[in-house]
Amino acid sequence: MELALAEARAAAARGEVPIGCVIVCDGAVVGRAGNRTLIDRDPTAHAEIVAIRAAAAALGSERLTDCDLYVTLEPCAMCAGAVAFARIRRLYYGAADLKGGAVDNGVKFFASPSCHHRPEVYGGLAAAESSALLKSFFEELRQS
Repeated sequence: MELALAEARAAAARGEVPIGCVIVCDGAVVGRAGNRTLIDRDPTAHAEIVAIRAAAAALGSERLTDCDLYVTLEPCAMCAGAVAFARIRRLYYGAADLKGGAVDNGVKFFASPSCHHRPEVYGGLAAAESSALLKSFFEELRQS
């Protein structure tokens, strides 16, 4: 999770919402990213999506069945869908997202009968630090 937090900090330094993601397969990092929606002018360039694309390219497969994804914030519906389609084995997230989260909050994507793959989910890893990054980012944004 420390690598995901580093990606979140790098995203904040670029002016992006500080969310970071790392994908690990067989003990090796195969994908990592921070949010890139502003810099890429791409509303789908959430940290999870960018990291999944990198991992799929690195492994030469759209199926990431032996991979674990670490992200600093509970994934939204789009990212939860990508996790399911990529067949990610385990999802670890930091802070819960009461408004936009779609794993343990909101639509609870993986609980839907139309979801074909459900990863193991572990929330709350480095939640305080993940949450503090987001809070300070938005406080600074409001002050400027």
